[in-house]
Amino acid sequence: MASPSFTAPGVLLVDKSPGLTSHDVVSRLRRILSTRRVGHAGTLDPLATGLLVMGINGATRLLTFFVGLDKTYTATIRLGESTTTDDAEGEGLGRAPREQLARVTDADIESAVATLTGDIMQVPSSVSAIKVEGKRAYARVREGEAVALEPRPVTVSRFDITAVHRTDDGIDIDAVVDCSSGTYIRALARDLGFRLGVGGHLTALRRTRVGPFDIADALVLDDSLAADVATSSTVARLRDPAAAAGRIFPTWQLTADEDVHLRHGRVAQLAAPGEGRFAAISPEGRLRGLVDVRAERVRILFNMSQESP
Repeated sequence: MASPSFTAPGVLLVDKSPGLTSHDVVSRLRRILSTRRVGHAGTLDPLATGLLVMGINGATRLLTFFVGLDKTYTATIRLGESTTTDDAEGEGLGRAPREQLARVTDADIESAVATLTGDIMQVPSSVSAIKVEGKRAYARVREGEAVALEPRPVTVSRFDITAVHRTDDGIDIDAVVDCSSGTYIRALARDLGFRLGVGGHLTALRRTRVGPFDIADALVLDDSLAADVATSSTVARLRDPAAAAGRIFPTWQLTADEDVHLRHGRVAQLAAPGEGRFAAISPEGRLRGLVDVRAERVRILFNMSQESP
C-alpha cells in the first residue's frame, strides 16, 4: 500500500541504525511520508548510530539554524593502533608493541584527555566532508591524494572516561564527549593515541544529544513496518515547528496586526521585544518564521507563513 501524501511541516528526531548513511534515512522518510522535502541537521557516518534531527517539508528551513548546536556523543576509542581513516573502517597503520601499551597507565590516559578538553585547535580527519579546492577531502583521499587540513578551533566541554578495558591487542576506552559543532570525535581518538605515543582510532560512536534534542525522544525506523503503520508512527512523532524553534530561540508572540505585517514583510511596522534572534509565533501558535533584531531593526531570516497549515 502506498503511503498517503503528507504536507504538514515538522521536526522529527530519528535514531539512526549502524550501516545506514544519513542520506539513507532521508530516502526512507521520503518514501514513508511521500514527500521530497526532507533534510537533516548534521551528518552521521555509516559507522555511527544515534540522533539525527530531521526537517519535513517547510520545517527544512529550520535545519540551517540547528546545524551549529552543541552535541553529546558516547564513543569507544582503541589505543594501540592508528588507521588511515582514524576509525575502524580504515586500514591499519601499525600496532604499538605490547610492552609499550603496558606502560600506559590510567593516570596517563586522564592526563592526555585533559589536554584535549576545553578550547582546542583540532585538525579534522583527512576523510572528513570538508571541501579542499571545491572537492570533499574524503573524495581526494579515495583518489590517492595526501590531504592536509588546517587546524580549526573547537570546544570540548566534557571528555569523561567511563571505562578502560585492557586486552592483549590494545586498550579500549569508553568515553562521553560534549562538544561544539564541527568537532570530530575520530580526530579526538587519533590525537589521544598520538599524545600517549601508541596510536589510536575510533571503534564506536553514538550521538545522544543535539542542542536540546535527546536520543530518548527519537524514532527508530523499522523496515519491517507496513507502510501505513510506518507513516502513522512517524507522523505521531513529528514536532510542531513552533515548539521545536521555541526550544532553541526566545519566542516573540505576535499580535494579530504584527502577524499580518510579518507575513507581508512590513518590518518597519514591527516593534520587537528585544535584541537578538527570535522565533516569531502567530496568535494561533504557528511558527511564522525567524527574525533577527539588531539596533531595534528587524530582519526576517525566513518566513513560513505560506507553508504552515
